[in-house]
Amino acid sequence: MTPDNQKIIEDSVKNILKAVGDDPDREGVQETPARVARMYSEIFSSLEEPEFNDSKIFQSSNLVDGENVIVKDIPFYSMCEHHLLPFFGKVTVGYEPKNGKIIGLSKIPRLVDFVARKPNVQENITSEIGTRLNKLLAPQGVAVIVTARHMCVEMRGVQKTASKTTTTFYSGVFRDRDKKMEFLEEIKYN
Repeated sequence: MTPDNQKIIEDSVKNILKAVGDDPDREGVQETPARVARMYSEIFSSLEEPEFNDSKIFQSSNLVDGENVIVKDIPFYSMCEHHLLPFFGKVTVGYEPKNGKIIGLSKIPRLVDFVARKPNVQENITSEIGTRLNKLLAPQGVAVIVTARHMCVEMRGVQKTASKTTTTFYSGVFRDRDKKMEFLEEIKYN
């Protein structure tokens, strides 16, 4: 984040504090504008890098056709683009390799972080993870399941605490009902 943009955020936070009836010079909130600017720089870091460049692709000769690679329960957080409130949860990503082409296992959680670190909606996170993995690997298919709690649902509006939203993405072989059910069984018991 540029110093100019940091200053814009800091000034905006001061104005918000004033607008809600607080004193931005009060001891407890004097450093809040700078903290919020630093936080936004961190949690919106993907806006500064439009492409995911942290993928290591390998070739494996030991794969059996029809077998899946699954990384389960990847924690993530993001900010709702409608209210700028957090939502967070877990992502499970699976794919069936094609021609022995696989991605480093640590790269899948990094892809999740990359996709989530910008103002977003859960539906877009789910489809973007699947679409980017398809583009990187050209696998037989990709499956993505995202389950999250949304503070815009829990803290305001309907105020339904602890409710969860699940979104899915299936491509290629995972659009087949049997293959999808196999994937869902694998993640259920592992």
